[in-house]
Amino acid sequence: MDSLRRCLLELLSQRAPAASICPSEVARAHSSDEGQWRALMQPVREVAMDLARRGLIDITQGSARVDPDAAVTGPIRLRRGPRFPG
Repeated sequence: MDSLRRCLLELLSQRAPAASICPSEVARAHSSDEGQWRALMQPVREVAMDLARRGLIDITQGSARVDPDAAVTGPIRLRRGPRFPG
């Protein structure tokens, strides 16, 4: 999980402050094998929820912010939160 966390934060740090990423970008950065990166999607979402609870990132669906403690289904995007490092 630490490597997923580091990767997620690194990908966001390489983007414009208001830009977002798809969780699949984090998973694909760990493996180009479709079966392997798809298996990482739930762990990436769990890492994202933890980071969102700490204010490091925001999770969105469309233009709405998602509560990290809510049951979230469907596509999400990840962007820098108010406590994002740097």
